[in-house]
Amino acid sequence: MRLLHTMLRVGNLDRALMFYTDILGMRLLRQKDYPDGRFTLAFVGYQDEADGAVLELTHNWDTENYDLGNGYGHIAIEVEDAYDACARIKAKGGHVVREAGPMKHGSTVIAFVEDPDGYKIELIQRGTRAD
Repeated sequence: MRLLHTMLRVGNLDRALMFYTDILGMRLLRQKDYPDGRFTLAFVGYQDEADGAVLELTHNWDTENYDLGNGYGHIAIEVEDAYDACARIKAKGGHVVREAGPMKHGSTVIAFVEDPDGYKIELIQRGTRAD
């Protein structure tokens, strides 16, 4: 078995694709409209689906936003330099909600950014994880 993808519902597919591709540097791997169901699926990631897990962005044509609830946590992405990643994300118009720095109760360097739909993405600096 292997993890294939994580699905996120997005209110505006173009805005979400711009964030994940232009700001976070993922690639659009495939996209398909389902007119009878009134939804579109777009798969994005850093590698091909055969090589690792990706994100499925689901856009239901008649829904502009979602209540994220309190059960969802975040997606984690490993980066070379969390400080530099935050600077690049901000320069491209991304929203950093927790600047890069060590965890409160540890030495792992992390940061958090937020996508246009409010989903949190944790950036973890390579080589600093203590666990």
